[in-house]
Amino acid sequence: MRRMMVVTAHPDDEASSFGGSLRVYSELGVETCVICLTSGQAATHRGGARNDQELGAMRREEFAAACRILRVSRWIALDYPDGQLHRLDLQCVVSDLTLRIREFRPQVLLTFDPSGGVTGHTDHTMASVFATLAFHWAGRSNRFPDQLNGPVTPHRVQKLYHTTADFTLPGRQPITLAPATAVVEIGNYLETKLEAFRAHVSQQPLWPIFEEYARKRGEREMFHLAAAVKAELLTPESDLFAGVSEEVS
Repeated sequence: MRRMMVVTAHPDDEASSFGGSLRVYSELGVETCVICLTSGQAATHRGGARNDQELGAMRREEFAAACRILRVSRWIALDYPDGQLHRLDLQCVVSDLTLRIREFRPQVLLTFDPSGGVTGHTDHTMASVFATLAFHWAGRSNRFPDQLNGPVTPHRVQKLYHTTADFTLPGRQPITLAPATAVVEIGNYLETKLEAFRAHVSQQPLWPIFEEYARKRGEREMFHLAAAVKAELLTPESDLFAGVSEEVS
């Protein structure tokens, strides 16, 4: 079974940055897992919620609805504080993600790039840092050895991709994006991606803005190959599982 894991920061990230690819690979029989580090309780748009707890619960339900539209196999919304990921203990979060990688055992891991994606959001940057370290450490027996008992063993993810794009958003802090090494053609799933984003009803004021830039991005999602078990000269890819072997674990 081919497996793909996506690590995001907020509910709606799964649709906005990865939605087309998640649906494409689901249709190809890939088992997909999305781990969202927060419940998005600090969002500017509140959806009528009276407090952070109410908003967090609302956004968890929206996250689940979006994942169902994208046919995600497993989705998990963790309880780290929205807007405060840069203040967390790095070892704690990376340990958490490392365990989840060792349990799910994906061949491919997707997350944001260190600049924070086109929005430059600090939480996106930290999701990238945490996920990238977990990618490297999940396969090492000397990292978090207390996890290694029973069915949990070290697991080497074969490929790590960071999101990238060929445009930036006006009025934002400057970002420096990595060149795209992989372009996934999502075709008609652009509309599915938009539908999944609209499942985040509390964020309705963002719908037209997101749709404008999603259509600008077009029927494709772009990624940068940040690390791979098979270290070779980079060549353009259209399949995130290109070169993946069932032997590596």
